[in-house]
Amino acid sequence: MKVKDKVIVVTGAGGGVGRELVLNLIKKGATVAALDINKERLEETAKLVDNPDKVSTYICDISKLDTVEAISKEVVLKYGGVDGLINNAGIIQPFVPVNDLTYKQINLVMNVNFYGTLNMIKTYLPLLLTRPEGHIVNVSSMGGFFPFPGQSIYGASKAAIKLLTEGLYAELIETNVGVTVVFPGAIATDISKNSGVEMKAQKEGEKPAMKMTEADDCAEQIIHGMEKNKFQIYVGKDSKMMKFMYRMSPKRAIKFISKMMRGMN
Repeated sequence: MKVKDKVIVVTGAGGGVGRELVLNLIKKGATVAALDINKERLEETAKLVDNPDKVSTYICDISKLDTVEAISKEVVLKYGGVDGLINNAGIIQPFVPVNDLTYKQINLVMNVNFYGTLNMIKTYLPLLLTRPEGHIVNVSSMGGFFPFPGQSIYGASKAAIKLLTEGLYAELIETNVGVTVVFPGAIATDISKNSGVEMKAQKEGEKPAMKMTEADDCAEQIIHGMEKNKFQIYVGKDSKMMKFMYRMSPKRAIKFISKMMRGMN
């Protein structure tokens, strides 16, 4: 689905990849309903848009179904309909084993990453099905197709997104709605800070454990894949490499990433 002249809803639009998605979509001629839980960051995104008439902002906790549904009505009232949905919002967990996580921490990750995405899909899919063409993009993670030590619940939430998206693809093959799942590797964003997770400070002169993809590059690849109606998008050399390694030998891939992750928390 070409994004020009389309109305597209983007979650997690207050920064990182979400902000770059908003800016890129508008440059390509789309109109964007930008959703985020953080009012200040969302306002910062809006200020960066060259054409303010092309964006509207909504404070939204996607884990709250009643809020999601109320905002969808506002979006439809303003634009008359919705053509696309990019479920980008997500948080990570503290870098600790499952045994050390509280149920509150576990529920927060699942409620935002899985149920939040499901809330958006269930709310907007009926609207998309009424359009000449529509598209859903769900952002999973490199951690959604193989395990990251210390991020097991986050990975489980993103693996759920992977299977949910693939199931949607199967269910919507004969419809006007395309479906894409995205597997980003390490992306240069503030996801740790925004998730309330402390990271070990990098020592001066120390190389990062993984080379990160820039947020704008990630956003560009997502939109390109959306326009090409791609089923899967692997963003970053790390994501593509781990896809290959995991298919060749899951055990070796897990041992490799375990070694890479040491010292990050």
